[in-house]
Amino acid sequence: MGKKTIVIGAGLGGLSAAIRLAADGHDVTILEKNERAGGKLNKRSGQGFKFDTGPSILTMPWVLEKLFNSAGRNVSDYMTIKRIEPQWRTFFEDGAQIDVTSDIAVMLSEVHKRSEKDYSNFLSYLDYCKTMFDLSLKSFYKKSLSGIQDLQKLHTFKDLLTMNPMKSMNQATEKYLDDKHLQQLFNFFIMYIGSSPYNSPAILSQLVYVQLGLGIYYVEGGMYNIAEGMLKLLDELGVDVQVNTEVAEILTVNKKAAGVKLTSGHTMEADLIVSNLEGIPAHETLLKGEPGAEKVKNDLKKYTPTVSGLVLLLGVNKTFDHLEHHNFFFSKDPELEFKQIFDEGIPADDPTVYIGVSSKSDPSQAPAGKENLFVLTHVPPLQPGESFEEYRGKYREIVLDKLERMGMTGLRESIEFEYQFIPDDIRDLYGSNGGSIYGVATDRKVNGGFKIPSRSSLVDNLYFVGGSTHPGGGVPMVTLSGQLTADLIAEDQKLKDEQTG
Repeated sequence: MGKKTIVIGAGLGGLSAAIRLAADGHDVTILEKNERAGGKLNKRSGQGFKFDTGPSILTMPWVLEKLFNSAGRNVSDYMTIKRIEPQWRTFFEDGAQIDVTSDIAVMLSEVHKRSEKDYSNFLSYLDYCKTMFDLSLKSFYKKSLSGIQDLQKLHTFKDLLTMNPMKSMNQATEKYLDDKHLQQLFNFFIMYIGSSPYNSPAILSQLVYVQLGLGIYYVEGGMYNIAEGMLKLLDELGVDVQVNTEVAEILTVNKKAAGVKLTSGHTMEADLIVSNLEGIPAHETLLKGEPGAEKVKNDLKKYTPTVSGLVLLLGVNKTFDHLEHHNFFFSKDPELEFKQIFDEGIPADDPTVYIGVSSKSDPSQAPAGKENLFVLTHVPPLQPGESFEEYRGKYREIVLDKLERMGMTGLRESIEFEYQFIPDDIRDLYGSNGGSIYGVATDRKVNGGFKIPSRSSLVDNLYFVGGSTHPGGGVPMVTLSGQLTADLIAEDQKLKDEQTG
């Protein structure tokens, strides 16, 4: 029998969970504090320029297909997903340029320009990355995991050894590739989940196969149309989505979730609650009055936040013809860059800069003869009481200096529209821990590469979804987190029904 369910937060994890739960027969209401659903997947416009303010690359579209299929729908009826080639254009400080493509013959040619030895090893490297992906299909993408015990139930001992648990992603990359530019490029795939290749487990080398083997995609009209498509489906399923509605507290009775209290003072009852607010902020705010919340919050500290970011939305009055849809301007010293961000907790002196130009593939995103530049530079998450405000101006200059130095001549003088997001904004808008973009950092030594468990250890009938939970950050992962958490809820409800039946 369906339960009255409240989903707190309308990020992709919350929207995905709501779709699955509604399809499973639950009576679902979504409460979102901001004016628009979508969470970090959002949009902004001005002077004829349109921008996605969050994710700009879609991988693993099968996750969306699976979600819509679970409700008896076809995702293609709700959005148009198109493949992007070349996938990335990458630039290096010494003038080198490498295009990344899923056309393996062309990719091999790009590798061959850099290294004869790496050319010989590259197919073996891709095969290794595919093996890591195939192993993950048995567990990470199949079931909500809370730790090593869950993983062991789904794999043979041979599988677990094949995952190379004692090796980092960087060590795996170095085994197959010698060229420093190629190492840096393929290590950087880890930034899809905002972590460090020197700290993350080798199994995340699969991200290379996810991109090269399965492709990267864009949603016509802007990535925000993913959220629009989900909202349309939710409406068809009878889900009530309330925006400008902020939850102040999760209400409990005898350690069971019983409802929520809004900042307006209004209360709403529920049998089930799904929080799209990250686990640590949720225990600091929504659960702060619950006995034991402080202890749980301290237990969760090993789940450190991923990087945050400085985002510049730039509308420019010219076209940069040497750019593609997705572009990366790499740092000169990747090891120093990651050390400064992840180990020292300071913005890198020389950061890698990403520029997405969706108008390259979708002319509706910028006026004719002009382009919309989404510029993202990763920076450390904020510590409690910290602000990025002191860095805002000078870090903008570091980014623009780098881009102009590396070939974007006349960038500054071409800017006619600009909007900025700093970590403070990301934290305040979306409640993420320290302004984290991708949830919890994957660190094999600190948390074993696992995320915050989706099932609350503090309150019965309370669950978490989003980038801080399994399987992690990024559009496909947070969307999958909603589906896997819905599976977990169904398992728990079935067990309870059997026990009471």
